[in-house]
Amino acid sequence: MTSKTMHQRLTGTVLVHGDDEFAHGSEVAPSISVTSTFRAPLTEDNIPLNPEDFDFRNPTRHVYSRCTQNVSTRAEHVLSKINGGYAMTYASGLAASYAALVYFHPKRIAISGGYHGFHNTIAKRPSTQQAKLGESCCSVIYVETITERLETRDIKFYADKVHAAGGKLVVDSTFAPPPLQYPFKWGADMVLHSGSKYFGGHSDLLCGVLVAQTGEEWKTLWTHRTFLGSMMGSLESWLLLRSLRTLHLRVPRQSESAEGLARWLSLAAGGKAYDGIPAGVIDKVWHSSLQGTDGRGFNPEVQLEGGWNPTFSIFLTDPEYARLLPHSLKYFIPATSLGGVESLIEQRSSVDPTADPRLVRISVGVEDLEDLKSDLRRAFQEIVRPQTRL
Repeated sequence: MTSKTMHQRLTGTVLVHGDDEFAHGSEVAPSISVTSTFRAPLTEDNIPLNPEDFDFRNPTRHVYSRCTQNVSTRAEHVLSKINGGYAMTYASGLAASYAALVYFHPKRIAISGGYHGFHNTIAKRPSTQQAKLGESCCSVIYVETITERLETRDIKFYADKVHAAGGKLVVDSTFAPPPLQYPFKWGADMVLHSGSKYFGGHSDLLCGVLVAQTGEEWKTLWTHRTFLGSMMGSLESWLLLRSLRTLHLRVPRQSESAEGLARWLSLAAGGKAYDGIPAGVIDKVWHSSLQGTDGRGFNPEVQLEGGWNPTFSIFLTDPEYARLLPHSLKYFIPATSLGGVESLIEQRSSVDPTADPRLVRISVGVEDLEDLKSDLRRAFQEIVRPQTRL
């Protein structure tokens, strides 16, 4: 197990063949196995299995599904290659975030915003205090980029800051999976993904992913996962591996459409009428493509080397518009989450009571851009019309 971080970038060839070494027999697609345990071979001696002699990252056989099983091993190897590190899968994104807490065991963690629910996860560990980004004396900084408002944070800025103090940087890159962003390139020490989103891509599985820089770190994460019991299920692992095969086709398409939609909607921001969008509806649009270069010279386009984030937010002028819009559309489904092939839309306050009721989040799927524009245009006209008659 090497200690050197890998530098493989996402390609279709890697996604389809990155696990070929674990493909046995004549089947093309891996079998769905729901077994919890595996038949033990007859040995010539009576010496029990020594875990130190067993390579859990490259197992030649399996003992118990909480430790290893074939499809999750295959999915982890594909994830490792496309993320440039050593990937570990978990039962959910929050399980992965908790695993990062267990691994680093910080006394103080700096976090602002971040993965929905992670603040509550931290609160379950009385030994870990939460601080805001920018506060000192934190052994771990947790940065979500893209942020909840769908803008990009400067990974290198936070990496330099925490490393100067001897700490570690965990980057949640859920909103910008490969090939959009590679956090290790900018100084991250560990990368987190809610794999339920873009890695899963079909709104049909729960999954979390941690990517470490070294094999030794991976081995520690594996030990923790085994005894925390947060292994992904066999069926979910199969769904994940199936979905990863098309990541290079889905995400760039979603990214391109999201940029087109965000730029189009931004022309109606400030309450302007534009291209059939009524006046007085859209206040602001948040998307990394609209962010520009900040005062320190950070340009999000450099960090997002593979394209813009496929999810963005709009701020409407009236909470009633935000309530009605998700239920007035044909091609956008009113539901929380993101990353699926279908476009999703939600009034954020419907799932997050701390969110402004005018905030709407849009996850763009793989539908045709012009169809999505037409759908939004019609819906905006529809939700404005009843209020106009009052």
